[in-house]
Amino acid sequence: MIPIILSGGSGTRLWPLSRKMYPKQFLSLLHDETMLQKTLSRLDGVDHASPIVVCNDEHRFIVAEQARQIGLENLSIILEPFGRNTAPAIAVAALRALTQAEDPLLLVLSADHEITDEAAFCASVKQAQPLAEAGKLITFGIVPTQAATGYGYIRRGTAVGQGFDVDEFVEKPDQATANSYLASGDYYWNSGMFMFRAQRYLAELEKFNPEMVANCRKASANMAEDIGFLRLDSDAFGACESDSIDYALMEKTALACVIPMDAGWSDIGSWSSLWEQGKKDDAGNSTHGDVIMTDTEGSFVHAESRLVTTVGVRDLVIVETQDAVLVADKSQAQEVKQIVERLKSENREEENFHRIVYRPWGSFDSVDEGEGYKVKRISVKPGARLSKQMHHHRAEHWVVVRGTARVFRNDEIFDLHENESVFIPLGATHYLENPGSEPLDIIEVQSGSYLGEDDIVRFEDFYGRVMPG
Repeated sequence: MIPIILSGGSGTRLWPLSRKMYPKQFLSLLHDETMLQKTLSRLDGVDHASPIVVCNDEHRFIVAEQARQIGLENLSIILEPFGRNTAPAIAVAALRALTQAEDPLLLVLSADHEITDEAAFCASVKQAQPLAEAGKLITFGIVPTQAATGYGYIRRGTAVGQGFDVDEFVEKPDQATANSYLASGDYYWNSGMFMFRAQRYLAELEKFNPEMVANCRKASANMAEDIGFLRLDSDAFGACESDSIDYALMEKTALACVIPMDAGWSDIGSWSSLWEQGKKDDAGNSTHGDVIMTDTEGSFVHAESRLVTTVGVRDLVIVETQDAVLVADKSQAQEVKQIVERLKSENREEENFHRIVYRPWGSFDSVDEGEGYKVKRISVKPGARLSKQMHHHRAEHWVVVRGTARVFRNDEIFDLHENESVFIPLGATHYLENPGSEPLDIIEVQSGSYLGEDDIVRFEDFYGRVMPG
């Protein structure tokens, strides 16, 4: 069995923690491990081969680094040049899996789900295997704990094996309908987790959307290896119709079966669902960070970089980050996506980036900026280096505050140690390297007429990037 981990989501309803360039699957929301890491580590309870992760191109180094942190360095990472929803993503993963084994079982999981009972999760996976091996397309239905209106539902039909035929997939219901679903006992929440044989999935999908499968085959056949990543052919994958596995296949096939799962599942789709999953005090408050409350009930308060205090509030979501604060009524938490749309329409960086921006070589934190200057704290991982580049509009001053920096400036190569500095004049070709075994931290002061991240002429990049940074 080969796990397929889908890691293409943007998690807009958990803004401002989740952002386009660092979405919720890469965050530690409920555990020390990130959601992606928890998804990978819970597979330890079932027999499986090396996973395949499908992710956006801009997230590739985050996926690789988070997998490395938990001891997984042999997984395949397929890069989507464009988001095309789950049906094509699973198809290219199935084609990749067929190069690794003869018609393997695929266990398809999202990278951003919470499961509190991992033993029950593993039991359901094992329960599904005989039906999947026999050619069924398995979806895992979550045993509902409430009449939720935020999930799609699956109605079970005739018992088959240790599961049931699927009678119907239904959209998110209104409250009265959800109440009737819960009372009947015949409905499960649609989890977005699946199991089937690779060939069976491709053959069934081809019945209903042969053009999608043809484009996925072409994108996979022309896939290129890029410093350990698998890069799909952009033209072929871009020609794929964007569609979910539910609409493209599961609602149409006669082979769909549902396996019940009662494992404390949540898709953590909003701040209110994160509040539900989190630990609470006697007043029903869930907090993180430096928080002081008085006369506060039923609220979620997350402080990232400073003290947050509340007085006399009820059922609020308050999330503080270094560059943004969200205050919302908990019952309206799903509507945070409207704020993200507003940020997008105004072309604001807060939609895409945190103040701390992660790069394959490390990260940078924009500490301060004003007219004609910007100050950053740059952290470079051991053995890593930035791209060889130059700037048309800015000069830079670097001060080493921790570690050793190897500096390349035009034709010069020299090392800087703590409390030493260097000036990089406008137009100079330069790059920076950490030759040591410990992290390197420098303070960079930029000065010039334009300080945007796109003022980079890149001559050479170890990480194969084309985007700024």
